[in-house]
Amino acid sequence: MAGTWYPRNAARLAADVDRHLSRATLVPDLPRPLAIVAPHAGLTYSGPVAAHAYALVQQHRFEAVVLVGPSHFVPFRGVSIWEAGAWETPFGPVPVAESLARAIRAASPEVIEVPEAHGREHALEMQLPFVAHVAPGVPIVPLAMGAQTRQTAFALARTLADCAGPGVLLVASSDLSHYEDATTASRLDAAVIERVAALDAEGLMQDLEDEPRHACGGGPMVAVMEAARRLGATGARVLQYADSGDVSGDKSAVVGYMAAALW
Repeated sequence: MAGTWYPRNAARLAADVDRHLSRATLVPDLPRPLAIVAPHAGLTYSGPVAAHAYALVQQHRFEAVVLVGPSHFVPFRGVSIWEAGAWETPFGPVPVAESLARAIRAASPEVIEVPEAHGREHALEMQLPFVAHVAPGVPIVPLAMGAQTRQTAFALARTLADCAGPGVLLVASSDLSHYEDATTASRLDAAVIERVAALDAEGLMQDLEDEPRHACGGGPMVAVMEAARRLGATGARVLQYADSGDVSGDKSAVVGYMAAALW
């Protein structure tokens, strides 16, 4: 997506990310997050929202970042892991946390390798301009979820809770409703916002089963929320909500964006 959804030039990308971060509201006294939720549209559209979560991340130190997002283009069952090497960014390569990735792969039969699921996928890539800038040198574990079933989401949650140490940040990459008018989008998105704020992974899973329009990365959100709860999270806060019409001016068919923190 470099050169289209975000700048390919490192200096320009840094300026864009810093501008979004400077305009984000940093909520006083929030604890160090175990997990965040951030959107994954083009940087111009969802960057102002994602920045609210990454402004909090920037205040703390992490040993690794686990990225969980949906597979938009390649259908499969389970969760595809990228287990070794590095992901290129305009800021330089971001290494994979290989020992953590191996542990996650070994811990669950739901975690498999589907390399083609990562080829065109933007959900994880769109987190990297922020991750590489606010947490330079911190390695990642990329996980793309195929069919967002209850079994897969909760199995991944258990695996992440078993494998993630205290220095690991979990990131759920998801946009909310897609191409509804702003009024309908706000209604659909309010249901997700309520579940996330209540740290209610089970309730969100039920909502997604009843109404799939709620979020493209609903399964990743459920997995990360439940993993955070198992790791001891007792609090959650939605930091920002907006839709694409706030940037484009077109409120007739919008995509919803949310940033949240769990601790």
